Amino acid sequence: MSAKTRSSETTPPVAARRRAARLRKEIERHRRLYYVENAPEITDADYDALERELRGLEDRHPSLATPDSPKTTVGGAPAAGLTAVRHGVPMLSLENAYSEDEAREWQARLYRVLEISGEEPLTYATELKIDGLSISLIYEKGELRQGLTRGDGRTGEDVTSNIRTVQSIPQSIKHAPERLEVRGEVFFPLSEFRRLNEQRQEAGLPPFANPRNAAAGSIRLIDPRQTADRRLDGFIYQAVGARGAGFERHSRILERLRNWGFPVNPHGGRCASLEKALEFCREWQRRRNELDYEIDGVVLKLDDLELQEKAGATAKSPRWAMAYKFPSEQVETRVRDIRVQVGRTGALTPVAELEPVGLGGTTISRATLHNEEEVRRKDVRVGDAVIIEKGGEVIPKVVRVLEKERPRGTAPFRMPEQCPVCGSDIFRAEDEVVSRCTGASCPAKLRESVLHFASRRALDIEGLGEALVDQLMQKRRVRDFADLYGLNRDGLSRLDRMGQKSADNLLRQIDKSRRLPLHRLLFGLGIRFVGERTAQQIGRRFGTLDRLQEATQQDLEGVEDVGPRVAASVRAFFAQNSNLKLIERLRSAGLNFTEPQAGAPPASGPFAGKTFVLTGTLDGFTRDEAAELIRTHGGRVSGSVSRKTHYVLAGSAPGSKVKKAQVIGVTLLSERDFRKMLGES
Repeated sequence: MSAKTRSSETTPPVAARRRAARLRKEIERHRRLYYVENAPEITDADYDALERELRGLEDRHPSLATPDSPKTTVGGAPAAGLTAVRHGVPMLSLENAYSEDEAREWQARLYRVLEISGEEPLTYATELKIDGLSISLIYEKGELRQGLTRGDGRTGEDVTSNIRTVQSIPQSIKHAPERLEVRGEVFFPLSEFRRLNEQRQEAGLPPFANPRNAAAGSIRLIDPRQTADRRLDGFIYQAVGARGAGFERHSRILERLRNWGFPVNPHGGRCASLEKALEFCREWQRRRNELDYEIDGVVLKLDDLELQEKAGATAKSPRWAMAYKFPSEQVETRVRDIRVQVGRTGALTPVAELEPVGLGGTTISRATLHNEEEVRRKDVRVGDAVIIEKGGEVIPKVVRVLEKERPRGTAPFRMPEQCPVCGSDIFRAEDEVVSRCTGASCPAKLRESVLHFASRRALDIEGLGEALVDQLMQKRRVRDFADLYGLNRDGLSRLDRMGQKSADNLLRQIDKSRRLPLHRLLFGLGIRFVGERTAQQIGRRFGTLDRLQEATQQDLEGVEDVGPRVAASVRAFFAQNSNLKLIERLRSAGLNFTEPQAGAPPASGPFAGKTFVLTGTLDGFTRDEAAELIRTHGGRVSGSVSRKTHYVLAGSAPGSKVKKAQVIGVTLLSERDFRKMLGES
């Protein structure tokens, strides 16, 4: 066989490369929605199907595999605004099984890895799988020192202050080792979740979609007092490094954790065989609605810690544990109407109004349709008989239409061209499935918009937190950003927890924000895709807001880091009359519409004229800190590798950017190299 023939056999066809690229993009989008934005659009089973298809392509065509393959990565990147901390021991995800046959296949693989006879029974510890947010807690000398989220499995977010507000999590423990790391799940009790949603609806705010998303968002809040008000709960299910401490069985670890005062779920079991464990799964699938918290399955773990160690783990999952996922509950009903809701980011979501039907112990009258493409793909129409599913969602989703039962004369659904709340134009980016309202003062997204406007990196109005913004909106004192500059001492001092001194402090902060440079205002306006760095580049390029308003699409695309998508979003924002009126009100309020450093030459320094790309996790500083150092010393930072890139600064667990840099010959820097270039010892 010739070399040419062998090469053609191993080269993946064009269709496979294209499908793998589409799958990676879709998987990354769903990971971001689940782990970062807390707004998943598909079930775990649907997501796992995407990963399985990509893994199959990579197995058949190994050259398609990339460093960020779902075979080797877990979760999503740590959220912006929280301190990133590297886990001492990675927080891996679990392999899922969606049927008893898949569970038996998992056990068969386990027997092969352990190299023992299939007739020798394995004992399993079984635990209810809580649908919440994974956490890691570190205790030193019996005191809680740090609480971290899972993050991407290797690097999590420091949420210690918020973890301390979860009353079931002990602040201190007695008779424990000098240093102890435990892992568990923080969740929203259903009773508290319903209470919170009732409060939000009374305040005119949109309810949270489900307890898991609400818990994830609550534990990441900047103000721990807000987290405390939400009354989260938690369970602990693991002690890291337990075998080294003399334990032999996982079930004994749970007993010890319970004795130390940790909340351990009372419904776990120890099963002498897989069949006994599956009986446990069937029992809790029937009883899941008896609990005051969401469960989506049962976790099976080898009880013998020595066997756990022998089984080991892949880059993504331990081989000795598996999550048996319950099937989603389904029922038939009929669509009465399709209405469009506007979320806190301006995203338009079509929602089916249903004939009320019982599902999962509750009466369901609405189901999400996610976005326009989803409605078109399923062809959901008013009057249709549909199957709806509840898979951990408070607002279930429509699974499919029963077309044979469709009434005559129904018409396909069409998304509105204007926002149903404020009447502003709708904008949809080319590579997105979600349409968004372009109105900066849209009431549906005002609360989050005001909080963003006042945030530290935008207008930096210290003291304007969630509780105060809620009051100002309820009393209709603030209907857009400009209303903040009309607040006065007497009106503020009459609000709850706001005396005259607090009012004076807030007014000083508001006045100070008038003098901030243009790029801070641009970032605060919340224009889609315009982040802090992009706002700086735009401000420096145009110098004044008036010149920016007159800029064409081509003018905007000439700005560093601004592509067609960002430019189109900026143009859409300034084409909206309601936004132009808001800008004039801000002008009248005395805000600064100029950028002092416009046209200034780049700073000098060791990085002058050099373009960097960052990837992976750095030990000495965060990527934001590294980027700021590069800019301070004359360089620029880009988000993608190209032939114009001079250096790729690669930390641990880097992504595909390293491979691309190697292909096109871009210099790779370690953190040590980077420090040397800075002149540090």
